[in-house]
Amino acid sequence: MKSLLRTPRAQTILAALLGFYLTFALRTTRWTLDGQEHFRPFGSGAPAVFAFWHEFLPLTPALSLIARRMPFYRPIPIHTLVSQHRDGRFIAAVVRRFGIQPILGSSSRGGAAGLRNLLAVLRQGDMIGITPDGPRGPRRQAAFGVAQLAALSGVPVVPLAARTSRRIQLNTWDRMPVPLPFGRGVVVCGPAISVPRHGWKDAVPAITDALNRTAERAELLCPA
Repeated sequence: MKSLLRTPRAQTILAALLGFYLTFALRTTRWTLDGQEHFRPFGSGAPAVFAFWHEFLPLTPALSLIARRMPFYRPIPIHTLVSQHRDGRFIAAVVRRFGIQPILGSSSRGGAAGLRNLLAVLRQGDMIGITPDGPRGPRRQAAFGVAQLAALSGVPVVPLAARTSRRIQLNTWDRMPVPLPFGRGVVVCGPAISVPRHGWKDAVPAITDALNRTAERAELLCPA
């Protein structure tokens, strides 16, 4: 059975089913945005590196659902970095259903090529979504890549987090929640973080702290 589920056809079917379920769960959740003042410049078209912990991957597409209701929102192409291994390709198939274009690469495989591609889309004015502790942890510890990307591009890092009141907690390394339909949800957007071109490594602790503050805020606003 495990071998069957690893086949490309099975992965395609599973990705479609998961994408359908997440769409249903997110669209039937009553969402609010905390930190609209922080999101507004980037929802209006300014490029940004949206950063969030890996556990929030199933929830962050809700930001686009919220943003579409805002009069200042201007749709911009969104890209995200996913691993080149099998799990990453599966995630890529899911995020495409939400209009997010995957870029293959990671800190261990294809990192340099992935960074170049991310820089290219930022320079053309697109958005980036990235999980600084992905794809395999350690949980809630930011790697250097997000700060390096912001420094080289001159684009700020915008911390995000999300929670839903109805969810199933997975027993995974990142403790990822799976949203259930018909609950309440919140997306938290923190203040943008500018990263200097030189000494960008020193910005990593500040990015980590900002991501943890947004995660704690989301949990406070939307407990289970």
